[in-house]
Amino acid sequence: MAVTQAERTLDAFLAAAARTGQARAQDALARRWQPRLIAHAWRLTGDMELAREAVQDAWVEIITGLRRLREDRAFALWAWRITTRRCARLIGGRQARRRLQAAALAEPPPPPATDPERGADAARIAEAMQTLPPAQRAAMWLFHIEDLSVAEIAVALDVPVGTVKTRLMHARRTLRDTLTGGDDV
Repeated sequence: MAVTQAERTLDAFLAAAARTGQARAQDALARRWQPRLIAHAWRLTGDMELAREAVQDAWVEIITGLRRLREDRAFALWAWRITTRRCARLIGGRQARRRLQAAALAEPPPPPATDPERGADAARIAEAMQTLPPAQRAAMWLFHIEDLSVAEIAVALDVPVGTVKTRLMHARRTLRDTLTGGDDV
């Protein structure tokens, strides 16, 4: 579900209005972005409770930091970046990091959305995406679903461009092997 130019313009308008302290604009931004930021945080952490906590912390930083946002059109990348950092802080602060990752991988993935136009192939791809490490899954989602460029993903995930390219390369290779049964044809 790629973001349209009209949606980016609306986000820029809401960010500008929210920066001036308009509570309705802040609420509108939160309503528009809360589900996407939670999904992004879940892809990074693999844990829904941790994802919600990260996004809650991120919103505090987003709302209080809006006055420092210089380019309203950069709101989405800025919000993803803050959320990414919050996820990293929460994960890094936990002593049981390895147990968290193991528990996240052991949980069953959410069922893929049933869209008759997408069919069985989409369900297989969605299922295969769940097997990717969180960093690769997040990069793939932002590139293929959110339609961000590699440079934009680097900003959103707060990593170098080369890291994004490497994550995408490994994720694609893993998905190809998973979906084709590992045969090099």
